[in-house]
Amino acid sequence: MGKAWIKGRKHDRYYRAAKRQGYRSRAAIKLSQIDDRYAVFHERDVVVDLGAAPGGWSQVARERIGPKGRVIALDFDTIAPIDGVEALRGDFSHPDVQVRLFEILGKPADVVMSDMAPRLSGTRPYDVARSLELADVALAFAERALTPGGTFLAKVFQGEGYRELVARVRGSFEAVKAVKPRASAGSSAEIYVLAKGRL
Repeated sequence: MGKAWIKGRKHDRYYRAAKRQGYRSRAAIKLSQIDDRYAVFHERDVVVDLGAAPGGWSQVARERIGPKGRVIALDFDTIAPIDGVEALRGDFSHPDVQVRLFEILGKPADVVMSDMAPRLSGTRPYDVARSLELADVALAFAERALTPGGTFLAKVFQGEGYRELVARVRGSFEAVKAVKPRASAGSSAEIYVLAKGRL
């Protein structure tokens, strides 16, 4: 990433807001905005955060579910400790890692959320395809892990295959919505698929 991008990001108001509020990533502001509008989290929820590093989404979830809720965060990279968050390291696409996650979870989750994104190649069709692939893996996990009525939230890139993914999500949830929080750059292809009411 170039110096101009880094400099521009530091002048971004959402980046500054995240720093000011003690969040580890700008993405925390996006999740806060989604929750403010659509009530993703509730008191005492059990939340699984996939692709959690550096931990901004887990911080928001931890705040919003209260002390009697639970957050389990998983990422390929190490997540520095966060009070009240159980952090695991592993490749989520590996079956053994998913088995371990189910064992630690112990009971159905109320929310499964994924901010997983591919390492960008600069070739948009490839990046979109990889993004949708990650969301599909997260969806398959959510379908098994969520309690009836539970919520799924995943970041994806819009492009070829996006509508098909949304159709698959609709098959397992009562209500599905595409969400673009204010903190998402208008020029970005990213969008969040929010699904409520696991069938």
